[in-house]
Amino acid sequence: MINHTTISRLRTSLFLLLLPLFIACHLLTDEAAAQQIDHDRAQTIRPETTSGLQAFYQTLDYDWMQLEKGVPPLILENIPTDITYSVNTASKKRTFFMGLLPMVLLANQEIEQEREEILLIFERHSTGTLSFDDRQRLEAIANRYGLRGHMLNDHRMRSRLLRRVDTLPPALVLAQAANESAWGTSKFAQRGNNFFGEWTFRPGTGIVPEDRPPGEIYEVRKFSSIYESIRSYMNNLNSNGAYRKLRDIRERLRQAEQPVTGIALTTGLLKYSQRGEDYIVEIQAMIRQNRLSLANSAFLRQPETDAAIRTRTSGSGLFSSRNRMIGGFSSMVQNP
Repeated sequence: MINHTTISRLRTSLFLLLLPLFIACHLLTDEAAAQQIDHDRAQTIRPETTSGLQAFYQTLDYDWMQLEKGVPPLILENIPTDITYSVNTASKKRTFFMGLLPMVLLANQEIEQEREEILLIFERHSTGTLSFDDRQRLEAIANRYGLRGHMLNDHRMRSRLLRRVDTLPPALVLAQAANESAWGTSKFAQRGNNFFGEWTFRPGTGIVPEDRPPGEIYEVRKFSSIYESIRSYMNNLNSNGAYRKLRDIRERLRQAEQPVTGIALTTGLLKYSQRGEDYIVEIQAMIRQNRLSLANSAFLRQPETDAAIRTRTSGSGLFSSRNRMIGGFSSMVQNP
C-alpha cells in the first residue's frame, strides 16, 4: 500500500525530472517572443549631423570594431547630408556602415522568421493539421518571392521557395549600398531613399535620371524609408531570375555547411550592373578594404526600455522623443 510520504516523494521526483524541460521550453518561448518584437521596439532616429549620429552611437556603446557586443536595433531615417565633408574618409565609412547594419540585421531577421513559418507549414501539412490560414500565408510568402504553384505537394516548388527565402550576408548588402548610393549622398538616396539603384517601369512613381536615354521609360524607384529600400533589394536578389546564380551558390554553401560570405555571392551579381565583371571586382574590393566580413557575425541586441535609455542618456542633449532627432541645438529647442 502506498502511503502519503511515498506519493510526496514521487511528486518531487517527477517535478525535478520535468523542471529542466520546463525551463528550456520557457527560454525558447521568451527568445522567440524577443525576436518577434525586435523590429517593433527598434528606435527610429533622424540625425541632422554626422557628429550627432556618432555621439549617439557612443551613448549606446556601439562600435564598429566591437560588434561582438551586439548591434542596437535602430531604424535610421536618413544619412546626414554633411557626411562627405564633415569627417575624414575612414570616419564617414564607419558611420555609414553602422547606420545601415542594424536595418540589415532586422531585414534578415524577417526573412529568417518567414523561413521558419514555411517549414512549420510544411510540417503541419505532413501531419494533416494544416489550416486555411496556413495555406493563405504560404501563398502570400510565395507570391512575394515571385513563385506560383503547388508548394505543398510539389517537392521541386518547395525547394525553389526555400532557396529564395534565405538571408544575405551583411557584408554584401553594405558594400552594394555604399557603392550604389555614394555613401548615402546620391540624389536618389537623399530624395527617394533608394540605396541600391532599383528601377521602376511605372511612369510617375520614381525619379527620372538626368542621363536617361531618349525613348526609355524607366525611373529610379522611390521608397518610404531606407529600411524599405533594404527590404526591396533583398527581395530582388532573392526572387529575380537574373540572380539565380547567387541563390545557387548560397544553397551549395549551406549544403556543404560552409559560411555564406559576401565575397562568394558577388559572382552571382553579373547582371546587377552594366559594368559586369568590373562591378563584381569593385564590390569584392570594397568588402575586403573595409573589412565588411566583420558584419557577417553581428547580431542584434535585445532592445532596451525607454526608461533605461532616458536614465543612461539624461542630460546628454541628444534625444527629443522616441522618434529621435539627433544633431544640433536647434532640434533640441524645436522638439523638447
